[in-house]
Amino acid sequence: MKLFKFFSAFFLSVVLVSFMGCASTHTQESTGAYIDDSVITTKVKAAIFNEPTLKSTEINVETFKGVVQLSGFVNSQADINKAVEVARNVKGVRSVKNDMRLK
Repeated sequence: MKLFKFFSAFFLSVVLVSFMGCASTHTQESTGAYIDDSVITTKVKAAIFNEPTLKSTEINVETFKGVVQLSGFVNSQADINKAVEVARNVKGVRSVKNDMRLK
């Protein structure tokens, strides 16, 4: 009986430590948040790609905790404004950080 209690306590400890490893911090995402951000990044890239006035190969998209960062070089301020607008309209985007530069 003591052996059963020992293994039960040990198993519970391992499970709790495993779940703690999946928790997010200020600088690190949880597994679920990482997957969510990957989906948002893909949706933003697709939306930019489908916008005929933008050259999607010149715009980089990264997402961390719902905040989308756009970077790269574009031809005009209008392209920057359009890319930011397109990104903001994607479901799940909390805010957009614009780091794009003019050529």
